[in-house]
Amino acid sequence: MFAARNPRAASAYQRINVETSMHTMDQHQLVSLLYQGVLSSIATARGALARGDVPIKCSSISKAVRIIEEGLMTALDKDAGGEIALNLEALYDYSLRRLILANSRNDDAMLAEVASLIEPIAQSWSQIRTPAPAALDAAAQPTPALIPTPPATSVASRAAARFATMGA
Repeated sequence: MFAARNPRAASAYQRINVETSMHTMDQHQLVSLLYQGVLSSIATARGALARGDVPIKCSSISKAVRIIEEGLMTALDKDAGGEIALNLEALYDYSLRRLILANSRNDDAMLAEVASLIEPIAQSWSQIRTPAPAALDAAAQPTPALIPTPPATSVASRAAARFATMGA
């Protein structure tokens, strides 16, 4: 009654869904997806390594490498990002080298290391857009020290007073 699941059709549908979503996302959401993709690929590679599934391990590590190289590294703005961008670039470069070594040596510890380096950055990145509830309350209420107060006598009133005394 039902046709067998066609993996190519499902893959095409998923690709179209991702492409459509990417047109409606901002840069912050895209970088979050890249981080999630790297972590997911590493997790898949670790599972495949444990099962002895070499083709899945290799393709998952390759996917993580491509996301870092073609997504995260190219998204860095080294001019505007300054030292932070340079540090992230060094971290991504190190992660790439460790992923390639992990792939050639079948080393789960290296995969876990890269995941442990990327995960805190991914979590921090996602929290940038999620302010704490206390911060939301504080943002809603103006801080008295931040409210500009007009000077006791403005420049215009002093100038008017000076011109009034000159004419007298």
